[in-house]
Amino acid sequence: MDLLANLALGFSTATSIEHLVYCFVGALLGTLIGILPGVGPTATIAMLLPITFTLSPTASLIMLAGIYYGAQYGGSTTAILINLPGEASSVVTAIDGYQMARRGRAGPALAVAAVGSFIAGTFATLLIAAFAPALALVAIEFGPAEYFSLIVVGLVCSIALAHGSVLRALAMVVLGLLLSVIGTDVYSGLPRLNFGMIELFDGINVIAVAVGIFGVAEILRNLAGNVKRSGEINKIGRLMPTRDDIKRSTNPVLRGTAIGSILGILPGGGAMLSSFTSYALEKRLSKTPERFGHGAIEAVAGPESANNAGAQTSFIPMLTLGIPSNPVMALMLGAMLIQGIAPGPSVINERPELFWGLIASMWIGNLMLLVLNLPLVGLWVRLLKVPYEALFPAIIIFSAIGTYSINGNAFDLYQISMFGILGYVLYRLKCEPAPLLLGFVLGPLLEENLRRAMMMSRGSPVTFFDRPISLGLLLAAVALLAVSVLPMMVRRRKKIFVEDD
Repeated sequence: MDLLANLALGFSTATSIEHLVYCFVGALLGTLIGILPGVGPTATIAMLLPITFTLSPTASLIMLAGIYYGAQYGGSTTAILINLPGEASSVVTAIDGYQMARRGRAGPALAVAAVGSFIAGTFATLLIAAFAPALALVAIEFGPAEYFSLIVVGLVCSIALAHGSVLRALAMVVLGLLLSVIGTDVYSGLPRLNFGMIELFDGINVIAVAVGIFGVAEILRNLAGNVKRSGEINKIGRLMPTRDDIKRSTNPVLRGTAIGSILGILPGGGAMLSSFTSYALEKRLSKTPERFGHGAIEAVAGPESANNAGAQTSFIPMLTLGIPSNPVMALMLGAMLIQGIAPGPSVINERPELFWGLIASMWIGNLMLLVLNLPLVGLWVRLLKVPYEALFPAIIIFSAIGTYSINGNAFDLYQISMFGILGYVLYRLKCEPAPLLLGFVLGPLLEENLRRAMMMSRGSPVTFFDRPISLGLLLAAVALLAVSVLPMMVRRRKKIFVEDD
């Protein structure tokens, strides 16, 4: 009964005119950026983060969430029609979806992708509603030692599941942690590592970091010639799948939903890893694996369901534990901090309208996306004809104005530029910036819980090992890090991420 009462509260909040408008805006923007290669939800949310300062907390999170899971829908459209994934998680969809389009079956591929995503999104939303409160109740029992160990596990997961070298990912986490300590010591009030610059007394602006390494750096990367914007657009044809298509797609949708729901919770997992795992599983279970790569509809249904479920269940650790599982969740955590909301298990009890309103809005947003994606496919495809050179000046100006408007400090614009250059350098060095952002956002939480635990234990580090939950989490982190550097796992990581590199 409590669940029904909470969902009723959520739907009453999400169905207000203001929240419906922002849910629609988020879903629409998410579809747009999913279709346009070279933009992506992380960069877009980073650039829109300053605007959330002027919105209510619930409205801002509903809009940002809509952008994230909406991008998973939009990315499949161009992946199927012109073999150009708008999102990294749609890379797998392009393999067989494009082959279907070449045979005049783009319509069924798009329909199955949209319906599968809706089913997966609905199940993932119910999963959040059912299990997030219970997880939050467990989290309330956590002390500083357990939170420290949990954050360590989250950072190790982001290393293990990042692209490329484990050593590079570890270096990015360490760099993020180092950047997070710049500013003023929380306990002593003394400035540290600010090089005597007054502008850094409050630390580095999280919005400047996000906009720089994801927004500006992505623009520099695209202008360097890494994004292709041309291609032969295939005819869509009839949208309705055949009875055989439905039969072949049903089990992959269910399996993809289960895979995405599980992997989405893991820090660093989320939508992309879910879609790759689903594709590999469907190919292994198929009685005719030779069809894969030549237009198998199962290879569209499974990964598309998996990436949408993974995108939505990634909200669980962020909402209940205050631990972001990917860069987008880190930015949403930043949006909560901007609004003065302390992330963690207390959100459910202290701000129930925000928590349950966000969950209800996910189901509404998925329904909006189902309606948006199929009838308006022709409109989305026309957007591909817009030259990127015409988009990037507007993106830069919008980012600069939004960031400056928060504090009215010109130094924030210098920070954007600096981190934009840093982000591009990291890309050239094949260092993924996502672990850096996670380290930067989680750094203050890691330090605070470390110091609190040490003060409570009178300076004894044994406190992290004589508490069963903390010890178990630390052992899990060590085991995960050890497994990720094994030769077999290194080869598997290269195989999984070869499409995205």
